[in-house]
Amino acid sequence: MVDLSRIYVGLDLGTTKICVVVAEVGVDGELRIIGVGTAQSDGLRRGVVVDVGKTVQSIARAVGEAQTASGVEVHTVYTGIAGEHIGSLDSSGAVAVGGKRHEIGLDDRERVIAAARTVAIPFDREVLHVLPQQFVVDDQNGIRDPVGMFGVRLGADVHIVTGAVTSVQNVCKSVQRAGLEVADIVLEPLASSRAVLTEDEREMGVCLIDVGGGTSDVALYFQGSVRKTAVIGVGGQSVTSDIAICLRTSWGQAERLKIEHGSALLPEDDAAAETIDLGGSLPRGQVSRMELSQIIEARMEELFMLVQKQISASSYGDLLSAGIVLTGGGVLVHGADVLAERVFQAPVRVAAPQGTPGIGEAVASPVYSTAVGLALMAADDEIGNAGPGRASGLAEGRFDSVAERMREWFNTLL
Repeated sequence: MVDLSRIYVGLDLGTTKICVVVAEVGVDGELRIIGVGTAQSDGLRRGVVVDVGKTVQSIARAVGEAQTASGVEVHTVYTGIAGEHIGSLDSSGAVAVGGKRHEIGLDDRERVIAAARTVAIPFDREVLHVLPQQFVVDDQNGIRDPVGMFGVRLGADVHIVTGAVTSVQNVCKSVQRAGLEVADIVLEPLASSRAVLTEDEREMGVCLIDVGGGTSDVALYFQGSVRKTAVIGVGGQSVTSDIAICLRTSWGQAERLKIEHGSALLPEDDAAAETIDLGGSLPRGQVSRMELSQIIEARMEELFMLVQKQISASSYGDLLSAGIVLTGGGVLVHGADVLAERVFQAPVRVAAPQGTPGIGEAVASPVYSTAVGLALMAADDEIGNAGPGRASGLAEGRFDSVAERMREWFNTLL
């Protein structure tokens, strides 16, 4: 019989797909992927639930498939959240260190994080994450974890992620109506980062871009900590929509063209004149590879330029020594990495979850980065291992449970 206390489940609520990953910690302490389930996402738009009923059905299908594959009944999940309602800001706080010896303890660290998160937030928004960037002990900054150090004054710089209360409640409601308990809600680029970034990349400075169906999520790391997060309302569906409109073809046909023949790079020489049969009784029977690539390149370039603006707006644009990491289903278009290198003028790699035993090969695709990352973060929290994706092991200052957090959100609307 499977020990359910050693089972961890990630639920990725994407605009185009719902993905569930089931992981188990073995007797050797190693996390293994034992089941995966996917279903078409019918109730979300740009990462936001717009039809609870359809979302519940999609979740149920994906969970059912994961349960069949793993042989485990799923009860509790770590759920990802994204969408253009997500916002973020930086904040600082400071407290006096108590005690006669002025030795900094866990309570001091929690107090300074609480002080840093005390900022004015609109009534219809609530804090999702408080991610410590650095601590300052007296005049010494750049400290990862101050516990055990001596000092009179303790400061903290944090990155705060917020979301619209109603959007988060709709996510929780959909998951709960599917018969599941929400153990925690995690910003999706943080989960993807946990699955695909290395510790060295976070230290050197790196920008993760998770290109999903409806939105693209950005997380910028430097010296091991999150420095900036953002959600951009352009994703894989934007490319598909452009193809459908420009070629006056169906959405399904446009998606097929993008996957089978699409490229973010303009073809050269004889390849530019090659044509692709659209099929069916459509206004146009064929399209040249050049025209298809021009459509895709224009939208992908726009996406990368929007990300570049986010990077330039931060103070870390010149410090990303590890370059750009692309993940998510939207980066599977041929030439996306080469186009990104051209835009960012930095090294770029396409990343997928790696090194996960079990059926790891089945999830070794950028499509599964968020779901795998959520399962890893669930195990991190339970086992007490902060992991390379968890703000360098620093406390996040979040509520003890989603139930408590939801009560707080509800009270803000009264």
